Amino acid sequence: MSTQMQVSPGRPDASEYAPYYHKYISRVPDGPITEILEQQIGSTAAFLRGLSEEQASSRPAPDKWSVKQIIGHLCDSERVFAYRALCFARGDRNALPSFEQDDYVREAGSDERSLAELVAEFELVRRSSIELFRSFKPDTLQRRGIASSNPVSVRGLMYITAGHEIHHYDLLKQRFGKS
Repeated sequence: MSTQMQVSPGRPDASEYAPYYHKYISRVPDGPITEILEQQIGSTAAFLRGLSEEQASSRPAPDKWSVKQIIGHLCDSERVFAYRALCFARGDRNALPSFEQDDYVREAGSDERSLAELVAEFELVRRSSIELFRSFKPDTLQRRGIASSNPVSVRGLMYITAGHEIHHYDLLKQRFGKS
């Protein structure tokens, strides 16, 4: 574990994120957010490593993402959320654009990669996000900016990152009948 601070900023209030993100933030347990993010690495990676290449490549329906595509989506989304948090923590006043997740998934080529490569990337992206979040000074956590045409705080983005992972992890557990 890092010697840097464990960020325990308290939960963001509803003014710190767009209503859409409540479904993610509400799923995040209480506790220091960087510890929660760190714990997710182990549980998610272990779950994913328990799948076969065939399971990771299959789709539950033609219009649904494969597990590999979900992992790629988690990596891309986390990079976007972390970049937004970095910008706002550093006082950047520029509005940041949205991103079209389906376009990102289509262009990522995740289905052509091995499950092991994707899980390793997820772990690296998450560790990078954690170190970034730990570097933030406490007084920067409530800084806000505009992303996807909505106000969001640095703290909100940290919780969105954790909740987004929980959302997809729970969907995958349901898909494969695991609790």
